[in-house]
Amino acid sequence: MPLHLAFNDLDALRERCETATVRTAKQDPAYEEGSVVPSGLWQPLTEADGLSLAVRSGTSAAMLVEIVRPPAPSKGDLEHLARPLGDDEAQYLGQALSKPHSVTTTENYQDGRLIGLHLDNWDKLIYKQKPRGRRRLALNLGPGTRYMLVGTLDAQAVCRAVHPEDYTHRYPSTDDYRKHVAAGQPVRVHRIRLAPGEGYIAPTEYLLHDGSTEGQDHPSAAAFWLGRWAAGTLPSLV
Repeated sequence: MPLHLAFNDLDALRERCETATVRTAKQDPAYEEGSVVPSGLWQPLTEADGLSLAVRSGTSAAMLVEIVRPPAPSKGDLEHLARPLGDDEAQYLGQALSKPHSVTTTENYQDGRLIGLHLDNWDKLIYKQKPRGRRRLALNLGPGTRYMLVGTLDAQAVCRAVHPEDYTHRYPSTDDYRKHVAAGQPVRVHRIRLAPGEGYIAPTEYLLHDGSTEGQDHPSAAAFWLGRWAAGTLPSLV
């Protein structure tokens, strides 16, 4: 299922969201070879594109993106912030500090190179089970503004396109997206602005994503959790 994003006010969504195509990073020492990155040609989200993101009847919460304001953390108690939200087994993943002016933010911890837009794989789910993964809750701790980058084409669709003969036995992965984009197939990505104190709940095991501080003059730290939360657990910001 492609990207669906919960919103109540289309104008509020469009005010903080832009869209672009993606490209393959080539011979860029900052990135893993073949990484998928935004083209940089950001355009305002049109009304038609915004309406195409609206939640459909039958859309599972497990595949829904929500822009939210998480609870304000108590000093030194980030680990337990998500537990009152309805999943007693929510897992705290830690924090990541992103320097300013970063088109994407996630690094390969082994060599420090950026991995670009990617899929998470905490739950290690095969093709048919991929929509059942946990969602990620993210909170921008500041001091700077950051962006959530999220692709519109889901992991199952890309896996079918790249592995047409045996996709049902595959584990959809970041490499599938890299092959898809390298073959010249189009993928669009949205950039959603998150001020300090704002965040998202999103199926990062199912949709291409990353963080960004492009065009921002200040670093931004983010905290992350994994869990199973009902749609509307936190009020929407849009």
